[in-house]
Amino acid sequence: MFNRFLAAPCNRRIILRQFSIVELSSEHRDLQHKCRQFSDRELKPAASDIDRSGMFPAQHIAKLAEMGLMRVTVSPSYGGSGLDMLSLSLVVEELSRGCGSTGSIVSIHNCLYANMLDRLGSDDQRERFFNKYSAQSIGAFALSETEAGSDVAAMTTRATQTSDGSWLLNGTKAWVTSGVEAVGGIVFATVDPSQKYKGITAFLVDFDEGKLEGLTRGRPEDKLGIRGSSTCDLHMENVRVSEGDVLGAVGNGMRIAMEQLDRARIGIASQAVGIGQAALEAAVAYAKQRKAFGGTLVDLPAVQTRIAEMATRVEVARLLVRKAATEVDRGQRATKSCSMAKWVAGETATFAAHSCQQIMGGMGYVKDLPAERLYRDARITEIYGGVTDVQKTIVADAIIKELS
Repeated sequence: MFNRFLAAPCNRRIILRQFSIVELSSEHRDLQHKCRQFSDRELKPAASDIDRSGMFPAQHIAKLAEMGLMRVTVSPSYGGSGLDMLSLSLVVEELSRGCGSTGSIVSIHNCLYANMLDRLGSDDQRERFFNKYSAQSIGAFALSETEAGSDVAAMTTRATQTSDGSWLLNGTKAWVTSGVEAVGGIVFATVDPSQKYKGITAFLVDFDEGKLEGLTRGRPEDKLGIRGSSTCDLHMENVRVSEGDVLGAVGNGMRIAMEQLDRARIGIASQAVGIGQAALEAAVAYAKQRKAFGGTLVDLPAVQTRIAEMATRVEVARLLVRKAATEVDRGQRATKSCSMAKWVAGETATFAAHSCQQIMGGMGYVKDLPAERLYRDARITEIYGGVTDVQKTIVADAIIKELS
């Protein structure tokens, strides 16, 4: 665990005060270096096997938990490292550079479950949901449904309060990341469909290691990329949760979901930057050793142009992500910045992975080298957490309001 961070109760403020968009603080650089070492030593050698097998990287998650990286922003009182969103962004970027699946698991768990529970949960809720399970345990965030993805207000999962104050949850949540492994989750349901978004409420659900009556996990989806990260449906039939398991207040689920998705978009954008950086590094390494036309590929102007474009776009995306994370850490409204970061970073990851394949030619299309995996992993960063078209709409709405 990062003891040097945990030793100083005010380190979050210290890190923020020293930070500028261009230069990281010494604390951030140290964290970045540790994560990069772990990524190079542990994740890169295993990434191909994780992808091909589709197996959850349990050993790596356990090691990351020991390092304090599965509860990055959580208070030390509940087994966390007590760091800021910029720190979490750096963690996800470096881990995703080594393995997109592992980066995705760490990102979604930290941004959409652990951070949300730590920020909004009561002392009793945090005691039960953090301290009951070890730091390597995974939490889920169940918002989307088959007919309610970007249109969250269309959700049909219903929460009905009983005479004793408890709630019964009925419905199916779709695309739940780490749903197979999760020991608990934040589940969104409507208490009154006629109220649309005003009826949406967040509930903390303790899956009790698969023993919760009425809860069934669907089969894992067979995905294009991030194959080491499970995705499944959660079916609920009269799943009973207590009155004290409401997260926040009844009816404010939509608001807190949208606030949390801002943080999730920082995580996804960080994942995209890590994948883009990996594609850039793989392309340069290959171009430097591949002989062609009497020299190496790296000497060709067309290849140099691709490398320059990849590097510049990755750096632009990285700066947008750091700007968004800094705004969140300062308590500013960061919705526009988070959507900008996710939109640009997601497209950059796909562009960089595509360019890497083009530089490698036929070798970019085979599984012996990482280019094809990077391309498949990159695609999800333009989709989950809100597709790119939604991010553009959010940005446009914000700009129009600012200039009115």
